[in-house]
Amino acid sequence: MRPLVDIVNVNKTFGSKSNEFVALKNISSSVEKGEFVGIMGPSGAGKTTLLNVVSTIDEASSGSVFIDGKDVTKMKEKELATFRREKLGFIFQDYNLLDSLTIGENIALPLSLAKVKAKEVDKRVQAIAEKFGIDGLLDKYPYQVSGGQKQRCAASRAIVTNPHLIFGDEPTGALDSKSATDLLNSLKSLNEEEQATILMVTHDAFAASYCQRLLIIKDGEIFKELTRGTQTRKAFFHTILDVMGEIGGHDDELV
Repeated sequence: MRPLVDIVNVNKTFGSKSNEFVALKNISSSVEKGEFVGIMGPSGAGKTTLLNVVSTIDEASSGSVFIDGKDVTKMKEKELATFRREKLGFIFQDYNLLDSLTIGENIALPLSLAKVKAKEVDKRVQAIAEKFGIDGLLDKYPYQVSGGQKQRCAASRAIVTNPHLIFGDEPTGALDSKSATDLLNSLKSLNEEEQATILMVTHDAFAASYCQRLLIIKDGEIFKELTRGTQTRKAFFHTILDVMGEIGGHDDELV
């Protein structure tokens, strides 16, 4: 049975031949349904480029990415837009909330665009807001809540459509330690209790330690793959620090 995500010989270059930069070199990997997988590496290693290619935000120069059995690298833009809306969820570092909408309306937006009935929208928004602990904030506007609460709103919006795959691009990068921990615990619960599949880029070893498996990227290639297995989160955290130390990750990229 094919994995939910299958990355096959993906390459990505920027610039022209006279000034070419190779960001990804023949990357192949996969993500099974229900996994929580992290992508980590030093600054400039290619981790965000890999996430962007897999999540259909950017195009590969060559190779294929299969999601749910479909080769997204061969989809036309209209088909891709529908696929993103119906199958994928995105959590970005900078929230991307609309200030003119309440927290509840921001969460409901993808459901409204999909023309889900109002009664069902209200039910699903309430349920996901309770899961992320922001059900008391649904009538407030983004400028009235904290950064951590904004990010939990963004996560709720990404998940409310029940996507097959959730992408996180440094989702804890702009948060204080408590807000980051709250968000990571919520994602962990979502993964464990509802078998949500999550692929997350992070520069932070603490955030990475919440993953079940970790792809370490160096110079555009997969340097090492770490599996948490039976390790405690704390033990996995120290394993990650040791590996990042091997490839010269700076302290400010690790914690």
